[in-house]
This record gives sequence, structure tokens and C-alpha cells, in this order.
Amino acid sequence: MIETISLHGQVELINESLVLRIPLAGGGDKLAPFARRIGKIEGDYLVVIIQPWLAEKLHIGPGSFVFVDNNNGKFTITRSARNDQTTN
Repeated sequence: MIETISLHGQVELINESLVLRIPLAGGGDKLAPFARRIGKIEGDYLVVIIQPWLAEKLHIGPGSFVFVDNNNGKFTITRSARNDQTTN
């Protein structure tokens, strides 16, 4: 049985691309096998580039928060409700 991993993180803008950098020590090592086609290991991070079509679909950009997981044996990116919270 596959251990389900779910992490919360922030999208970064690096070299004009939207990127998730997931620390290997914080669960990225367990997500890496599921992100083979869209992610790569760089140093201590699993680095995943978010394609523009997905960013548009999820309504995310630099600084947005997302969840990543391996539910159903796939690497999944989901928009976080934290993006909808307002601060006063």
C-alpha cells in the first residue's frame, strides 16, 4: 500500500516559470517518484514547474499556496483555500 503524502507550500517565480520547491527531507523524497514526468531533484529539493495552463486553471501565481499529494498514485497539485483569505 502506498503511503499518502500531502504537503502545503507556496508557488515561486523562478526564471519566469512558476515553481514548487519541495524539501526532500520534508516529504519531497516520497513525492518524487510520483512527479517523475514533471519534477526533478535539484540539491535538497524536488522542483516542479507548474505549466501555464495549470496555473490558469487553478487561478494561482507567484506567492499562491497549493497542496501537493500522491493520492490515487498520482502527483496532484490543488489550490489552497488560504489564497481566498483576506487579512485586515
